[in-house]
Amino acid sequence: MTQAEIKLCSLLLQEHFGEIVEKIGTYLIRTGTQPLRMIVNDTGLLLDQVKKALCVLIQHNLVTYQLQKRGFVEYEAQCKRVLRILRYPRYIYTAKTLYNDTGELIVEELLLNGKMTMSAVVRKVADRLTETMEDGKTMDYTDVSNTFVRLADTHFVQRLNLIGKGKRRRSCDEEENGEHKAKKQKQDGESSEPPPDDGIYWQVNIDRFHQHFRDQGIVSAVANRMDQTSSEIVRTMLRMSEVTTSSSAPYTQPLSSNEIFRSLPAGYNIVKQVLDQYLTLLADDPLEFVGKSGDSGGGMYTVNLHKALASLATATLESIVEERFGSRCARIFRLLLRKKHLEQKQVEDFAMIPAKEAKDMLYKMLSENVVSLQEIPKTPDHAPSRTFYLYTVNILSSARMLLHRCYKSVANLIERRQYETKENKRLLEKSQRVEAILASMQATGAEDAQLQEIEEMITVPERQQLENLKRNVNKIDASENQVDETIFVLESFIESTMKKP
Repeated sequence: MTQAEIKLCSLLLQEHFGEIVEKIGTYLIRTGTQPLRMIVNDTGLLLDQVKKALCVLIQHNLVTYQLQKRGFVEYEAQCKRVLRILRYPRYIYTAKTLYNDTGELIVEELLLNGKMTMSAVVRKVADRLTETMEDGKTMDYTDVSNTFVRLADTHFVQRLNLIGKGKRRRSCDEEENGEHKAKKQKQDGESSEPPPDDGIYWQVNIDRFHQHFRDQGIVSAVANRMDQTSSEIVRTMLRMSEVTTSSSAPYTQPLSSNEIFRSLPAGYNIVKQVLDQYLTLLADDPLEFVGKSGDSGGGMYTVNLHKALASLATATLESIVEERFGSRCARIFRLLLRKKHLEQKQVEDFAMIPAKEAKDMLYKMLSENVVSLQEIPKTPDHAPSRTFYLYTVNILSSARMLLHRCYKSVANLIERRQYETKENKRLLEKSQRVEAILASMQATGAEDAQLQEIEEMITVPERQQLENLKRNVNKIDASENQVDETIFVLESFIESTMKKP
């Protein structure tokens, strides 16, 4: 774990769960697996506070626990899972895109609560949707259940079997709350029987969302490189392989040309001969996003997932080098990618850049760890005059370096947003109070003159200040999402490279 990752995890935990949970989570990330006694001693928190914080972290799959042979339980933080909190808005937006508002709210509820039973999710989502409807209309529970089933069928949510053992002793407060709840159920005529799915919990399948993001990235890359028809063919191949191919596989299961033709979207008017021409074109492309693995069934084709991720990561690196160092440095970077190893004189000649400028650019990129220098001595004494100095690009190490910078960037953005909010805390509280008063008065049928008088409690300069704050926070949020897209590409590439045999 790098310091940048630890800092980002700490900020995310604090922002979403508060200071106590953040303290426990960060402690476990820094120290590794620890028993309850050590956590209490080292953090200086009360035993009850530590237990509650651990319950929150376990509920949200951010901490796991294991019973040791000696009889005590040890807790371990899942740092990568904590970093995924950054991607929650993207998961929710994807669910909305694929399954409308109902799917969006189902995924949002599961992310907010960590894990829930299906009946609880359906009830909560249906009630939330009913609140947004016109008077007299209600959301049918069956419609929400159907959307939940579709999410489960496509593996965007996954099932957990959690069966409790024994009873936890309740505190006085909990007993009192329990009595109130029992009375309320009796008054409302509700059954005190547990729901039929009691003990069967569901959570968001993050890996499935990542698979969807990866597939979308590959389709977009094909569309940019070739055309829309090519991208639609690749999209069809990826959709056919969603269930048959694991998310970590280097390539999809082979698909015949005939199968692909039958699976193309309805109304996509291309004949079989044209499809075969497109598949041949995709298989012959130097990027090798699509490969040919046989001739049966009109030709067997696969999508090379790891090669596609490597191409996406390389394109991201090229873009970052161009933005950071300029177009000439990007030209040198692409040249080194293509030629693998070059001496300085060769770089000058191939890139057609004057010697002094090429030397400065190479040194600048070398100092930032974008390119590396490899020494090949001709004699055992490593004398400089008898040594080749070759410049090269190590994609994996460059990706790791840039990923580290991305983590730092997101941490800086979060801190900036917190600063902006803190500086305008008084004004935000005033604005919330005024909005609450307005809502209350509108509900009681107040006159327009009275409402206008309340609105004028916030002056014109204050409104301008609120607009500026809103604009700045929106920019920061958008920047976070953009950086996270880069993080996803780099992380996916690094993981796929490490899994190679």
